Amino acid sequence: MERLTSAAREHQDRPALLAGPILSALLIVLVVTLFSSFPASAAGKITAYRPIFKPCHVAGGVRQVAIRQYLDDGVPYVLLVNPATLETSIAKSDTLTAAGSAETKNIADSPFVAALERYTAPPCKLQNHGATRSDRPVDGMFLTVDMCPSKRAFEREMFASVAALSRRGGGAVPLAVSMTGAWLERHQDELAWLKGEVAAGRLAITWVNHSFSHPYEPKAPLTRNFLLSPGVDFEREVLSTEVLLLENGLVPSPFFRFPGLVADGKLLVKLRELSLIPIGSDAWLAKGESPQNGSFILVHGNGNEPQGIRKLLPLLREERPLRLLPLREAFVAVKR
Repeated sequence: MERLTSAAREHQDRPALLAGPILSALLIVLVVTLFSSFPASAAGKITAYRPIFKPCHVAGGVRQVAIRQYLDDGVPYVLLVNPATLETSIAKSDTLTAAGSAETKNIADSPFVAALERYTAPPCKLQNHGATRSDRPVDGMFLTVDMCPSKRAFEREMFASVAALSRRGGGAVPLAVSMTGAWLERHQDELAWLKGEVAAGRLAITWVNHSFSHPYEPKAPLTRNFLLSPGVDFEREVLSTEVLLLENGLVPSPFFRFPGLVADGKLLVKLRELSLIPIGSDAWLAKGESPQNGSFILVHGNGNEPQGIRKLLPLLREERPLRLLPLREAFVAVKR
């Protein structure tokens, strides 16, 4: 794949975002100039996709960090993270302006960089390392739905039940969908249904990267399973999924969920270098874990784990159903 061969070849050019030299990494000089919006639905063929870490700002002085650059039908674009809100967007490369030294220091102290460093820092747990619940007290929970590769139909009833909560007022209902590239490629009709619910204002989806192929061997130990399986190209697994999301008109978030919630210290360092925050869970419903305020609820929306869906549906249909919050609000205080 041309875009990922280029990414791997140019990987060495980007600054390493490590806990010690974080400020020096932020002081990289930008050669980019003013923001203009780019409709995700207009995405074409994406090539030359590679990671970067470049502080900048857009029209109106809003601070951003460019974490990817790429060509869309030959036109240069970047994927941006707002370091204060953790929201992502895309923009043409020639519409940004460079961050000054004061802005760069503020980015180093931002919620985005703080979460990035905290949740990829050692000591590493083999399973469920990273953010598992809200950083702060909140009145609500965070629904995360994993879409691992599957031949089964997706859990339309569950998604429809979440969307139905929009009728109670408050607008589109937030949830995070952890997407694998393999599921996305094989379930275009179901993806179109999800996009339709977003367009209709019933769902507000945060698109979390869940790797491309989600490797899994039932008999292998965790230390040699999932993305720790022999021969796995971790960066390719991550970037391939982001490219597919963008080509399908979806903007990737700055979050990543490890398949099986399994990772080691080396993968966490690589994830930090890719500017992604690992998302775990303290309420994997199929495993009998009970959600509380601030919990990251985990269910599978791919048809592979119906017991979790059976536990979730009653919670969505109660007279006072779950209050669901956007995933970024686990890391950033939001005035309502």
